[in-house]
Amino acid sequence: MSSHSIGVDIGGTKVAAGLVDAEGRILHRAEFPMYVLGSAEQAMECVRSAICKVLDEARKNGATVGSIGVASPGPLALPEGVVVSSPNLPCWRNFRLGDAIRAEYRMTTIIDNDANAAGLAEALWGAGAEYASIFCATIGTGIGTALVLNKQLYYGHTAVAPEGGHMTIDLHAAVHCDCGKRGCLEGMASGPSMARRARERLSGSKSYDAALWGSDLAQINPRVIAAAWRAGDPVATDILRETCDLYAVWLGNVIDLVEPAAIVIGGGLSSLFSEWFDYICKILPSCSIVPGAG
Repeated sequence: MSSHSIGVDIGGTKVAAGLVDAEGRILHRAEFPMYVLGSAEQAMECVRSAICKVLDEARKNGATVGSIGVASPGPLALPEGVVVSSPNLPCWRNFRLGDAIRAEYRMTTIIDNDANAAGLAEALWGAGAEYASIFCATIGTGIGTALVLNKQLYYGHTAVAPEGGHMTIDLHAAVHCDCGKRGCLEGMASGPSMARRARERLSGSKSYDAALWGSDLAQINPRVIAAAWRAGDPVATDILRETCDLYAVWLGNVIDLVEPAAIVIGGGLSSLFSEWFDYICKILPSCSIVPGAG
């Protein structure tokens, strides 16, 4: 059987791995919790568990594995594959992830930013396959971005770009992101940021619907906000509308800067925000000088 690859997606809460053929089809999957609050070695053991599970499945089915591709939250030092200081992976600081995997499995290993990996996949096989240039955003615990030009990833001068989720959209905001910047998009519009704003809004109210929000405001997350919005809750509606206003301003800036042929939105919260795309597209023209934006 021809050689296959293992794809690994490292996140702040889980590690997913899959056996992938040359056409990008996922033949087997494995998923393990990611422990990010302990030591570097404890986190690395989570990654090993996912890779080894897929390797075992490949061997059972007679598949030859020739390479490993790893998508990790950035910022990263490429092409070496060093996790520099990801806000979502506090367990790793200047951690040589690429070297660790190569030493363990003795096969070609490529590390890239998770948003870059998602963007390239969309450009080659997904929603951006018909376009020469795309801007891809993955929205979830963090906000990652990729810029693909003529089916090639754009990395910038030092291979750190594009960290579009950390573009400042409100210099005077009281919010500081874990990246250290004030008022960047991730600090104001990611999943945890939405939950924080909801808690702040509700903690000052004595009349919120506990049946929708729960008795413990600390447990609020984007799923709770989405359910409350669908039930017609005004606080949830305001939170989502404000968040989409921020995304419209941000995407308007992106369009003015690079004018991609298409914008692709993915990530864990993409399904929720797809229900707000019409709203974003309606106000996007007022946020960009490019004719036809939105």
